[in-house]
Amino acid sequence: MLDIKFVRENPEAVKENIRKKFQDEKLPLVDEAIELDKSFRDAKNTADALRADRNRISKEIGMFMAKKQFEDAENAKAKVKEINDELIALEAKEEELSAELKKRMMVIPQMIGSEVPIGKDDSENVEREKFGEPVVPDYEIPYHVDIMESFDGIDLDSARKTSGNGFYYLKGDIARLHSAILSYARDFMIDRGFTYYIPPFMIRSDVVTGVMSFAEMENMMYKIEGEDLYLIGTSEHSMIGKFINTILSEDELPQSLTSYSPCFRKEVGAHGIEERGVYRIHQFEKQEMVVVCKPEDSDMWYDRLWNNTVDFFRSLDIPVRTLECCSGDLADLKVKSLDVEAWSPRQQKYFEVGSCSNLGDAQARRLGIRVKGKDGNYFAHTLNNTVVAPPRMLIAFLENNLNEDGTVNIPEPLRMYMGGKDKIVKK
Repeated sequence: MLDIKFVRENPEAVKENIRKKFQDEKLPLVDEAIELDKSFRDAKNTADALRADRNRISKEIGMFMAKKQFEDAENAKAKVKEINDELIALEAKEEELSAELKKRMMVIPQMIGSEVPIGKDDSENVEREKFGEPVVPDYEIPYHVDIMESFDGIDLDSARKTSGNGFYYLKGDIARLHSAILSYARDFMIDRGFTYYIPPFMIRSDVVTGVMSFAEMENMMYKIEGEDLYLIGTSEHSMIGKFINTILSEDELPQSLTSYSPCFRKEVGAHGIEERGVYRIHQFEKQEMVVVCKPEDSDMWYDRLWNNTVDFFRSLDIPVRTLECCSGDLADLKVKSLDVEAWSPRQQKYFEVGSCSNLGDAQARRLGIRVKGKDGNYFAHTLNNTVVAPPRMLIAFLENNLNEDGTVNIPEPLRMYMGGKDKIVKK
């Protein structure tokens, strides 16, 4: 959410930002917000003047009573009542104007970074850098579900019976590999100085609307019927929500956190063969990074976060590339975002395995996350990034480590979590 003062002083810049995001239907919101803000400030100024008059007249009542000027005292009391009645109406108007203003401000998108490429959708995202040499072996790489089934490691049919499409049972060495990747990711981030968390897996609606846009909320979140609770789509939601309505001292920053959680997503509109199996699913587990920092440090943390993911995947010898998200592919709260994509030898292309986002002060404004500075309080900056989401990462892992004989190599960093195994073999 933008500062209304910024919108008021830079309406054309805000409108141009909306055009860059190809959301022209939101252009009228800028003028509406400015008009509502003016009406709100006018009402507030009038109310403040009336309160000053009421305080002055209230003091006069005591003076009139002391001097036994009872008629003047009664006239003053009548004036105070008249002011109180007017204030009730004005305060109701202030509340209504404030709610209408907030409704529009919550939809006007965050200002994107100057380096963000301009484009309508993810087809116009820009490749930045490749890490590792993508290899296509001279033997066939099966579909990831077939690889898992060769190890008797997945049961989709039973999951459809218990839960429907988009769910799975992992078992045996594949389930163990899934857990090993998460355990390694946890220790990888702890070794990089991040504090490990396991957060709540449900959050209230005020946290949901604080961490994401309404469009994201509608497409992602599962609501708990009869309660003001939602299942989290990522632990970022709980971890940023942890700081709601707090004032941090500067010496408490940065907060660099890494969190494990299951994640629950509607995944609306998933289609095609690559959406089957464990690529797009309603339930998965993930290791996340979250940073709360000073505004001047957020660009530095942005680069550190996505580099952590690249280093994690390269430590497992999986080739990756980074992709700068264009303006039209950015969620409304994001200043900039960079996807990390892993190489798929079977598809002979890269696919997304993580996303790093700098949200500026958007979440902090919505949630009231402030920093106590020498010259007054200011809003913190928040960032998040995926370390690893193993169900999807398993696809890249299995494809890149599959041998011609059907065995799968276990890289050295994972062996301690796999009971010392350097390879998994078919049942």
